[in-house]
Amino acid sequence: MTSFIIKEHIDRKVHEEWRNDGRCTFCRVIDKELPSTVVYETDKVIAILDILPLRPGHTLIIPKTHISHVSNLPPEVAAAMGTAVSKVAKALTQASQNTALNIVCNQEYAQSVPHVHYHIIPAPQFEASQSDPPRIGAQRQRVAVPRTMREMHQLEYEGRSELDQDEGRELAERIRARL
Repeated sequence: MTSFIIKEHIDRKVHEEWRNDGRCTFCRVIDKELPSTVVYETDKVIAILDILPLRPGHTLIIPKTHISHVSNLPPEVAAAMGTAVSKVAKALTQASQNTALNIVCNQEYAQSVPHVHYHIIPAPQFEASQSDPPRIGAQRQRVAVPRTMREMHQLEYEGRSELDQDEGRELAERIRARL
């Protein structure tokens, strides 16, 4: 499943507001030049909701210092990133009532912004609902029968949409309440 998530970031479209003006997109977010929905912040890191999430709750953990490679993180920044990943992951699982997560950090390969960042991505929930008859569609994530990995990946891909700002703020509040 992780390789699928990595592949989803290759040639990923960039949100209009994040078009490159020559400066790092995440540095612009950190400097409050670009909008973001912050769920966690310290003097060393910031955690924001992804504006083109793979699934609701998709969160990015970003060091406030511009560093392009995770292999170059100073120990104190790496420690702050690890603490943030752990805290945000716990709060996100509680807020979403979904303990299954993917946590991914890319270095060059599939790295859409050349600034270290971890993705915390809630796993899909493919379960049957008694009140909702099973069906497959572009916006469905619940199915009654077991699916192949390919079918699950297709459902995940078809279910993606741009972050709704109001929903993002509400989710961010639920996550922050658990930090």
